[in-house]
Amino acid sequence: MRIKPLFDRVLLKSIKLKENSTSCILLPETVNEKSEISVVEEIGTGGIIDGNKVEWNVKKGDQVIYNKYSAHEFHIDGEDYVLISQQDILAIVDTDRRTDNE
Repeated sequence: MRIKPLFDRVLLKSIKLKENSTSCILLPETVNEKSEISVVEEIGTGGIIDGNKVEWNVKKGDQVIYNKYSAHEFHIDGEDYVLISQQDILAIVDTDRRTDNE
């Protein structure tokens, strides 16, 4: 199934975080809080929103941190997705750990 967001919406796919535990206590998956870092799967069609042209600050493949209280979460084909307005994306995560001094 393909989902194409409209206007200034962004489709995010949830990242499954690995759990590193040294203890022997196993907790059900429902106890763990969902990550607020996701990968941009698709961006909307853009256009004019409230009289302003939409300029995209994210692109497909970016990892982003978003405001979880303004997101629409859903589950399709065994995957977790989030549909959110671009303005509710708080930051792009830089996965390149190199610095300018290296």
